[in-house]
This record gives sequence, structure tokens and C-alpha cells, in this order.
Amino acid sequence: MATSADEPAEAHRDVSASADAIPAPAAGERFWNLPNSITMLRTCVVPVLLFLPMAQTQSGSRIIAWLFIAAAVTDIIDGWLARRGQMVTSIGKLLDPLADKLTVSTALVVLLAMGRIPIWATVAVVVIIGRELAVTGLRGVAAAGGQVVAAGSLGKVKTTCQNIAIGALIFHYPTFGLPAHELGMLFLAIATGLTLWSGYQYFADYFGGRSQGA
Repeated sequence: MATSADEPAEAHRDVSASADAIPAPAAGERFWNLPNSITMLRTCVVPVLLFLPMAQTQSGSRIIAWLFIAAAVTDIIDGWLARRGQMVTSIGKLLDPLADKLTVSTALVVLLAMGRIPIWATVAVVVIIGRELAVTGLRGVAAAGGQVVAAGSLGKVKTTCQNIAIGALIFHYPTFGLPAHELGMLFLAIATGLTLWSGYQYFADYFGGRSQGA
């Protein structure tokens, strides 16, 4: 029979093991570095997008469209700054894609509710948002198994077409002599096709890699 003196030691080991199972931020990581600050600033576009139905004039649409474009551009900038300045953090890896998905999903839902995305194109909105959720879940499963599902070149092209589509649909009115709404619908169709294709590739690569490693 174990002595009572042994029991606290055993309990201490159990607590220590549980604590070790929870990954802690790397030493020296700072939340408020420049890339993370830009990411947080980008999320401020989300509540602005909710005001789009109340700012459907040409000037109001243009202001919100430029804010969305600025958010899309800063997505590239904060990633570049993080890598160049060696400021990549665990929280940044979580917040950056979360900010992107929140901004894109909000914009698509608002545009659909306003009728700038026709009801027959609801399938495009469902496909794009559904794919983002599915790939996010896949990355979580992969990370739990020690694998990394990196963004591919096709996914980056998809993101570019998606942002062009949303920006043009927010502009809505002819801009720079171009039919913004029609261009937005064209790029939305292209983005939907690329969404399906790139999503398939993510899952095929993941499960293909698992079967080869088995």
C-alpha cells in the first residue's frame, strides 16, 4: 500500500502532466506587435460592413468598398511584416485567418441580404463560407496530429478573385468607367469555381499524405 507521503507526489506529477499537455505561447512572444496590431485593426471593417444597407448611395458604397480593399491589402502587409521582422506568433497565426474569414463572410452575407448578390447566387455564398469553415477544421485536425496544411498558390488566386468580387459588388455602381456589379458577379463565379477546386486539393493532399505515411 502506498504511503500518504507518496500520494501528493503522484498528484503533483498528474497535475504537471496535464499542464504540459496545454501548449503555452513561446517565450518572448508579444501580442501587440505591428503585424498583430494591423490584423486587429482590419477587423474594424466588419462592423462598418454592417452599415452598408444604410449607405447604399454611390458615395456611401465607394467609401465602404475602399475600406474593404484597404483591409484586403493589409492582410498581405501584416503577413509580410511578420515574416520579414521575425514577428510570427502563435496568436497571430490564429487571428490572421480568423480576421479574413470574418470579413469575407460578413461582406457576402450583407451583400446577399441587400440583393447585390441575387438570390439564385446563394449557392456561391454557401460554397465559399462552407469551404472556409471546412478548411479551417481540416487545419485544426492536422495541427492536432502534428501536420501543417499550408496555403497553396491556387488558394491565393482564389482569395484574390474573391476579394475583387466582393470589392466590386460593394462598389455596385459603375466605377472608373467599368460596370462594377457585372464584374463582381463574374469574379464571384470564378472565385466559387476556384473555391471548390482548391478545397478539394487541400483535402486530397491531406488524406493522400496520411495514406502515404501510414
